[in-house]
Amino acid sequence: MKYQTLLVDIKNRIGIVWMNRPKSHNALNETMISELIAVMQTLGDDPAIRAVVIAGAGESFCAGADLKSMQRMGGGSFKKNHADAVNFSTLLRTIDTLKKPTVARVHGPVFADGVGLVAACDIAVTAYEAEFCLSEVRFGLVPAAVGPYVIRAMGERAARRYLLSAERFTAAEAYRIGLISDIAPMVELDTRINELLGQLLLGGPVAQALSKGWIRRVAGIQITPDLIKESTATLAEVRASEEGREGILSSLEKREPAWLGQKKKTAEKKAAGPKAKRKK
Repeated sequence: MKYQTLLVDIKNRIGIVWMNRPKSHNALNETMISELIAVMQTLGDDPAIRAVVIAGAGESFCAGADLKSMQRMGGGSFKKNHADAVNFSTLLRTIDTLKKPTVARVHGPVFADGVGLVAACDIAVTAYEAEFCLSEVRFGLVPAAVGPYVIRAMGERAARRYLLSAERFTAAEAYRIGLISDIAPMVELDTRINELLGQLLLGGPVAQALSKGWIRRVAGIQITPDLIKESTATLAEVRASEEGREGILSSLEKREPAWLGQKKKTAEKKAAGPKAKRKK
């Protein structure tokens, strides 16, 4: 499928989505938001894809919302503005709940809604020279859509500072407060991400999807007897699942699990039994 604002590349079971409006610093307009939702859903439904990387073409990761689009929306009705806000919120929710690991490849300036994209991804790997800014209040706006994801990532205390001051902060600061997962020199950024993707591919795809859901389910809530009961039931169910049994069996048989595309050599050898000796 061809996209107006995106480039999509698939390599080694990884879907790489490039926001491709470099002249606009990959600012998010209605078309890009809709296309990002569509491609994330497509990659999420493709069993051949194991992880998704979101990146920005050109000098910037994402400059936030497209100001021309926002100007048009400012003159529109509440209904139209609400529909646009719902569309962007749907994008963030789609990234957050995708049943596959998502990685933000971050470089250059990252503003406003672009920070929301980073926060919605499971992992964010950033070049040292990247710069962040939650700039909404300087435009008389509220970071309502990105807020839940940003606050979850950086914590309430840091969010109070950076959402209210709209000051710029460095990749090192973003790493310190938890907004991003790792930092690297720009020349090493892709190498670092490829190493991470290699680790992600080793995990069971069903286990990763369930783990993402479980993290969302339990993060920040109180540990109660009911939660412990639910967690033990979940563990028991997964242990007895096809992927769970395969993972344990492959470890015992000292072979790679089936989800890595390897044949169950040991199991096949045992099933075949010893070869009968030919009589002379």
